Order: sequence, then C-alpha cells, then structure tokens
Amino acid sequence: MSDLLGETTEDAFLGGALRLRQPKLGHRAGHDAMLLAAATLVRPGDRVVEFGAGAGAAGLALKKRMSAIDLVLVEIDPGLAALARDNAAANNIAADVVALDVTAPAEAFSSAGLPPDSVDVVLMNPPFNDAARHRASPDRVRATAHVATEATLESWLHAGRRTLKSSGVLTLIWRADGLADVLAALQHGFGSLKILPVHADAARPAIRVLVRAVKGGKAPTDILSAVVLNDEQAAPNKKVAGILEGRGVLPLAIPQT
Repeated sequence: MSDLLGETTEDAFLGGALRLRQPKLGHRAGHDAMLLAAATLVRPGDRVVEFGAGAGAAGLALKKRMSAIDLVLVEIDPGLAALARDNAAANNIAADVVALDVTAPAEAFSSAGLPPDSVDVVLMNPPFNDAARHRASPDRVRATAHVATEATLESWLHAGRRTLKSSGVLTLIWRADGLADVLAALQHGFGSLKILPVHADAARPAIRVLVRAVKGGKAPTDILSAVVLNDEQAAPNKKVAGILEGRGVLPLAIPQT
C-alpha cells in the first residue's frame, strides 16, 4: 500500500448509507465525488467504469442508487485500489477494482478486462488543479491525484472514448475556469454535450462544471440551470443537500425524453 494509507478515517456519505474508509492525508473524497455520482446517467444492466476512483466514493455511491449495474473502479495507486475493494465489500456492493493507470495503452486496458468499445458509461474526476497556480505535494501519489499536466484531460478523455461503446456516455467534473479546455478536448469523438455549472453561492462565479457527453453524439450543446450549493444566508441549499445525501439526482442523470 501507498504510505499515504498508513492512517485512515471512516467517513459517512449519502446521509450515512455509504461508509468509506479513506486516507487521512492525500486524496480524499467529498462533495465533488457525490456531485459526480448524482450527475451520472445509468440504466439497469449498464457496464459502468469510474476512472481515478480513489477509495471508490463516486462509483460506490452510484451503485447505491442503481444496484443493477456492472461496476468497475479503475485506480492507479495499488493502495487506494485495495482500499476501494475493502470499501465495496464493507458496504456489500459488488464491484471489480483494477489497479491501472488511466493513461495506459489499450493493451493494458484489454488485459484488465476493459477492451475498446465495451463500456456503456464512464465517469471521471480527473486531477484538475492547474500546475501553474497550485503548489504540488512533494509526494508523487498525492500530486498525481490532484495536479493536472497539459496532457491529463486529453489523455483521460481519449481513454474514455476508446473504452466506451458507440453512443456510450461520459460524465466528468472539472474546475469551472477550465471549461474551455474540456470543450476543446471533447471535440474529438464526443457530442450532445450537457453542461451543468456548480456555484458555491449565487453571488460568485461557478467553481465546478459537470459535463455529460455522448460518444459520436450529434445533438447541440445545452447549458443547464446552475446548481448552487449554499443559499443567500450561506446555509446549505436544502435541495442540493438532499441530492448529496442520495435523495434525488442532478439533471444530467435524468434521461432525455
């Protein structure tokens, strides 16, 4: 295991319905993981892969909502992958966990049971801190989990595009000021985009964007009404808090009629 996993905490998600052990230091799940899970559209029988799963928060939360999916968690750090495997078992959730670099070649994915054109849904929370503005941790694993290189987004989306079936769906979360980079990277093989801005409060710019894209999609891009985490009194938005606790989903997870 990574030395970051020497000390862990047990944390409650989905209003306590999901309890996860995760490192006390380093890559820790929070609102971003629950927002990603709540924004991911899945149907019974889908094969679903989470890239960069960490301790498994987003993928396991998603399967808590839709148990009839085939879930695979992909994580580069073997220690975190082991922790994700333990978390799945502790919550009685069936999931395959693969220790694999998302940027690995197609042959490595195929060897791990993820050949091209084999997955219905990919969800991802790639490292997205700007290396030019974010002081990276001296620990390589922690830095890899948080800081993006120039190639991070494109390489992760390339892996998602390769792994997805035609018309498969990708959902990702990214920092809002990097939306232009997301849109540029998604031009290669994706369309039918739906963009959901996330604001800490209504008075400030968005801090995150959630994006749903379809492999080979041709529909126009839609920008949806923003999610606001806190109300005018800086108290948690009750509707959003309910979604984060598993009582509902975000608009991106609602099928088109």
